[in-house]
Amino acid sequence: MLNWLRAGLVGLMLVVGASGCASSPAGAESLAAIVAPSGDEPVVVRSVPEYRLGAADKVRVNVFGEEALTGEFIVGGSGKVSLPLIGEVQAAGLTIGQFQEEIAQALRQGYINEPRVSAEVLNYRPFYILGEVKKPGEYPYTNNLTVLNAVATAEGFSYRANTRVVYIKRADGVGEQAFPLTTATQVAPGDTIRIGERFF
Repeated sequence: MLNWLRAGLVGLMLVVGASGCASSPAGAESLAAIVAPSGDEPVVVRSVPEYRLGAADKVRVNVFGEEALTGEFIVGGSGKVSLPLIGEVQAAGLTIGQFQEEIAQALRQGYINEPRVSAEVLNYRPFYILGEVKKPGEYPYTNNLTVLNAVATAEGFSYRANTRVVYIKRADGVGEQAFPLTTATQVAPGDTIRIGERFF
């Protein structure tokens, strides 16, 4: 009877601890790191934020009716794009929508009254995949990439791979986080993906 009560108390403490961890992003990362190595699937679901431009990204800018201002450009090491007529425009750290607005605002400064600007990313930062895949390395990023797509790009799992959990480190992150290895787990440009070894 005493052993049963002790087991129940331990189980209650684990449930309460997990609930507290899940209440904040930092806690959720800790919970994932704890449960994943034991063989259980992590409880954290990944949400990939809207893409923000960075150095070496290639973008296409189109200003309606202004062919001289339309073209393909590279985000420089300074985080800016050098455009005809208006010069350097901030790009790094901005979403594509914010970047469009930066260009439009610059054009309104004595150049075009109502500029119609569109922009798109042509070449994203690559992703990296390590661990238990057949060909680890750096690969080009494509829109809506999932972890399983990334594994397929690296020619599949090795025979030792843990196919239930994936570890992902964001380009601007300080550590990796565990996520379920499913078709719903997305990859962001610049991510480092690690496929771990399964426990026999």
